[in-house]
Amino acid sequence: MTINCNGKLIDLSTPKVMGILNITPDSFFDGGNYSSDKEALNQTEKMLSEGATFIDVGAYSSRPNATHISEEKELNRLLPTLELLIKNFPEILISVDTFRSSIAKKSVEVGACMINDISGGTLDKNIFKTIGELQVPYILMHIKGTPQNMQKQPTYDNVVQDVMCYFAEKVLELRHEKVNDILLDVGFGFGKTLEHNYELLKKLSHFKTFELPILTGVSRKSMLYNLIDTSAKEALNATSIANTIALQNGTSILRVHDVKEAIETIKITQMLQ
Repeated sequence: MTINCNGKLIDLSTPKVMGILNITPDSFFDGGNYSSDKEALNQTEKMLSEGATFIDVGAYSSRPNATHISEEKELNRLLPTLELLIKNFPEILISVDTFRSSIAKKSVEVGACMINDISGGTLDKNIFKTIGELQVPYILMHIKGTPQNMQKQPTYDNVVQDVMCYFAEKVLELRHEKVNDILLDVGFGFGKTLEHNYELLKKLSHFKTFELPILTGVSRKSMLYNLIDTSAKEALNATSIANTIALQNGTSILRVHDVKEAIETIKITQMLQ
């Protein structure tokens, strides 16, 4: 299983790591940590040296109840950082965490190679068409609602089946727009209760029926730290455990804050294959 990133074929038969670089002031774990050029460069260099294949850059916080910001504000945060990273790390493979088609387009023009859309096309009706025109890999995530309201009593008939149906419909739409490389993300924490999240984690292998790479993003999320009565800051061990389960269930990419530990998790689980 491969995806094409800026003309480079990335083989996902061995799982890869996507390091998170949030350049937002209000992200749930690392908000405000990488707002200066120096901080962003240092963190990116650290993640790449620890083995990250991709760096996922986000300028719009999508944590529950996050403040909605304008397109202009997102772009003003994002573009200087993208340009800085590409100038300093010419070989870098950047994924941009955005649901806006205009920002996806500008990001790819600057040099990003992948779009990570938390809304699965629900917040901008033009994004599927735009991705088809850009011909870049697209991370299709499941969400129920918006970041502002998604955690207000989310309900499902059957969470696994409902997310499967959502993917079936969206993949068809993306194929219609000639999108070649689609990755699936069940959207842990995006319109799900604690029970929904663990049901999806337990049955993640069901999503292998789509024969598309699965990306898992559970890093330091509340589904982990609320269960063990701690904080995001103290949830690294829990993250490694959840990532191990995800890998055993067929995950191709781990999206994480802590690259070194994710690489170690992959190495150990690969020995069991």
